[in-house]
Amino acid sequence: MITADVVGDEDLELLLTEVASVYGYDFTEYSKASIKRRINRICLIDKHKSFAELRYKVLNDQSYLSRFIEEVTVNVTEMFRDPTFYKTLKEKIIPQLGVNPFIKIWLAGCSTGEEVYSISILLHEANLAHKAIIYATDINPTVLEKAKTGIYPINYMKFYTENYQNSGGTEDFSNYYSANYDHVSFREYLRKNIIFSTHNLVSDRSFNEFQLIICRNVLIYFDKVLQDKVFNLFDGSLETLGYLALGSKETIRFSNLNQTYKQIEKEKIWKKTR
Repeated sequence: MITADVVGDEDLELLLTEVASVYGYDFTEYSKASIKRRINRICLIDKHKSFAELRYKVLNDQSYLSRFIEEVTVNVTEMFRDPTFYKTLKEKIIPQLGVNPFIKIWLAGCSTGEEVYSISILLHEANLAHKAIIYATDINPTVLEKAKTGIYPINYMKFYTENYQNSGGTEDFSNYYSANYDHVSFREYLRKNIIFSTHNLVSDRSFNEFQLIICRNVLIYFDKVLQDKVFNLFDGSLETLGYLALGSKETIRFSNLNQTYKQIEKEKIWKKTR
């Protein structure tokens, strides 16, 4: 049986460099401790007898790549995650976006889509969905395909309803989806203003100019150099007076953006001042 410390630092660097070279997925600047844990987990789950066996599988079996990416990237999400964050969006940020003739929002690292539909619901409730578009991106094409369907387990809905209500939602949350046995499907109109697309924060460039960029609980898995690189990407993609929203454990305080952004209340939301 493989031990938890089978992955050496040199082996890790070699594999990540080769994956970037062969496939274009660059994980070399991710937090080494985090990615090492995840690769060890792959070895254990898939019963690879050695790290060399995993490396051979990844580099020689392209069909295994999606499996590798799914395990290496983090896809933990939920609807209206951190309700106070969504309450601030609902009460402070979304109304400000409404003054624009057209609203462009980028949700980077959207995973399986729960947060994307949460934002779509907020826009509909604010009567702004007709002039808004949400670009939902992720490095992992597998989770994007799931996000596009808007289908989730029905046993999640009780928890998601509580999150929605705690974020200030006053509608009947069940109106936003239809139930079918063990799963629900969110209404088609919620997807009409969403564009799903693969995007690699490490290597891809800006593709639009936005009034709101949301990237929550992604940067905690990047090292400082990569965080700064992504912050510069976001800064170049955000209009002046636009908003950048991060996860509860993420901050721009120690980046070069700190002087040109102002934090909104206590939430991890910053306004670009110049």
